[in-house]
Amino acid sequence: MKLKIKNLNFSTGVPVCILNQKSADLLGVKINGRILLKKGDISLFSITDISNDFVNEKEIGLSYEVSQRLNLKDNAEIDVLLSSPPKSLVFIKKKMNGEKLSQKEINLIIKETVNNSLSESEISLFISSMYQKGMDIKETIFLINAILKSGKSIKLNNKGIVVDKHCIGGIPGNRTTPIVVSICASAGLIFPKSSSRAITTSAGTADVVESVAKVDFSVSEIKKIIQKTNACLIWGGSLELIPADEKIISIEKTLNIDPESQLLASIMAKKLALGAKYILIDIPYGENAKFNKKRALELKNKFEILGRHYKKIMRVVLTSGDQPIGNGIGPVLEMIDIIKVLSQSQDRPLDLEKKCIYLSGEILEMTHKSKKGKGQELAKELLTSGKAFEKFKEIIKAQKGDLNRLKFAKYKKDILAERTGKIKFLDNKKINSLGRIAGAPFDKSAGLFLYKHLGDDVKKGEKLITLYSESKSRIKASINFLKEQKPILY
Repeated sequence: MKLKIKNLNFSTGVPVCILNQKSADLLGVKINGRILLKKGDISLFSITDISNDFVNEKEIGLSYEVSQRLNLKDNAEIDVLLSSPPKSLVFIKKKMNGEKLSQKEINLIIKETVNNSLSESEISLFISSMYQKGMDIKETIFLINAILKSGKSIKLNNKGIVVDKHCIGGIPGNRTTPIVVSICASAGLIFPKSSSRAITTSAGTADVVESVAKVDFSVSEIKKIIQKTNACLIWGGSLELIPADEKIISIEKTLNIDPESQLLASIMAKKLALGAKYILIDIPYGENAKFNKKRALELKNKFEILGRHYKKIMRVVLTSGDQPIGNGIGPVLEMIDIIKVLSQSQDRPLDLEKKCIYLSGEILEMTHKSKKGKGQELAKELLTSGKAFEKFKEIIKAQKGDLNRLKFAKYKKDILAERTGKIKFLDNKKINSLGRIAGAPFDKSAGLFLYKHLGDDVKKGEKLITLYSESKSRIKASINFLKEQKPILY
């Protein structure tokens, strides 16, 4: 069936096409059914909705997500076909039953994830089956290969040393990446950094950088940024780079789960797509972190196996995850912490600075930019001299950004200590939840500022937290959460 395109100016989150009831009946498609759109070499699967208000029987309405991918003008004709059920469903059911999948089977699941053959609920089944049944290291390698195959890899012309790092999430704040990238790039290392948006926390690195700069670029644009600055701080969900990964991550957010095999595959695929030879992995551990020490060591071993398989020089470090790192929690507030550390402001968060110097030192040593045992010394010198801050500003400018773009929240509320005492416990999960209730990461300016850390003395009437939000109702909900859940014990 040929229909005329009508680009609709609204987003649905996923590719959706709207058909008139008569067109839908002729095609034999129902609401939430699948159709295939074809125009020359371009083809795209889409979910359907039905409405006689938006389109007539000769038209097909395209959501923003479909319009963006097809890039066709209104009234252009397109072939619309009824789509058969995805072939990979049988392999998803196989994994649900606890069976192992082959490279070919995982390739098809990922291919049909990217081309939109699989619905969100079907992708959710795959994610849930990975979470419940797990994947062995061989299947994880197959998953990495499939994710890489679904997108594009960047081959840099630079003859320099290409490095990358990743911190397993879950710790509020802990925004080390922009600082580490700036320190290492100022030392002459090539540091193409691709990051995710938040899954379970109040911000991911991409959310934080996006508060002052663009993070979504084409492969050719990324290359130009790296050639200019030695580095980039981009979002890993670029349609060209590794689209499968970000699509899976977006559904993980809804499910609020992060299967280990997908975590490993997501991290490794990003590193491999950007051509890193040296990789540092930071795994925060502790009873209050995503992983206890036993699980962290198991994960460390798996990363090292993957590093050897892909012939990468990899170092995995275990760091304390017992409390938030830094003061700001939420995109804008974490960016303020970053700027304070890089500019060596007197009120900078020293715990964040210390960790960044440690991680940067590890990278500088493993790449032989410094002698063994002297990496932290060089990292500190690059930071205190202002070279790292200048490099950061270069990167932000190259990414069409401006540090003056920081926008503060409309509403704020100070939370005061009700009594005198000492900070005994800071619940990472509850503090992350508090930031999300305030509106982070979707409202870039939302979140909280944390004044105290473990062991700090508290006086009655002192500020413990300042809440920031774009809505009064979210401030109220955050206060209620604080009263009920008590994320800070003193």
